[in-house]
Amino acid sequence: MDTNISFTLKVWRQNGPQAKGHFDTFEMKDIPGDTSFLEMLDILNEQLIEDNKEPFVFDHDCREGICGMCSLYINGHPHGPAQGATTCQLYMRRFHDGDVITVEPWRSAAFPVIKDCMVDRSAFDKIQQAGGYISVRTGQPQDANAILISKDAADEAMDCATCIGCGACVAACKNGSAMLFVSSKVSQLALLPQGRPEAARRAKAMVSKMEELGFGNCTNTRACEAECPKNESIANIARLNREFIKAKLND
Repeated sequence: MDTNISFTLKVWRQNGPQAKGHFDTFEMKDIPGDTSFLEMLDILNEQLIEDNKEPFVFDHDCREGICGMCSLYINGHPHGPAQGATTCQLYMRRFHDGDVITVEPWRSAAFPVIKDCMVDRSAFDKIQQAGGYISVRTGQPQDANAILISKDAADEAMDCATCIGCGACVAACKNGSAMLFVSSKVSQLALLPQGRPEAARRAKAMVSKMEELGFGNCTNTRACEAECPKNESIANIARLNREFIKAKLND
């Protein structure tokens, strides 16, 4: 049976991208271990509202580990200490009575703070728009069996497609690189025949947009892979590099 814990919670407060930020400290008492991390923050905000104080702003949506909106940096880890999980899948039983829990936003120039721990991740949308699509004929769809795809390729493409674009890879990287995200999106299409017609243009366009938006370079520390809530592999980065080099050679 889960027991209740009490702990010190330090949360980052910042009114906007140009404002100076600071930590506010709260003492949380008797929080059940089966409470999710986001539910714990809801409890904090209920207390703040009752005290006529401004609630703590954080991002969230599905709370089912699907959307990646719950982008919090917890005790030095994107999404917290649980591997292969988003913040909304993190439960307070992961922590101990008397712990100090520090909550910060994603730290990246490409992800400016909107308020507190909510950041603007529209840079990922711009990278996706630059090349993360295929040209297909609309109208009556082809039969699914008309395009033969090996099971290995289909499985690997599906693994790449599980990237939810949360930005944990950027937050974990000392250079603020978006290579794991970009490579996962390039790979899921590069592995399938439907994605080959635009392959060269896609690789160049998405890498160019990533660089334009101010993301750093990859130096293969593998921090992105270690912190990714969907366990994306840096093998995707190797594939992106191959796709990019082939595209440049064919210019």
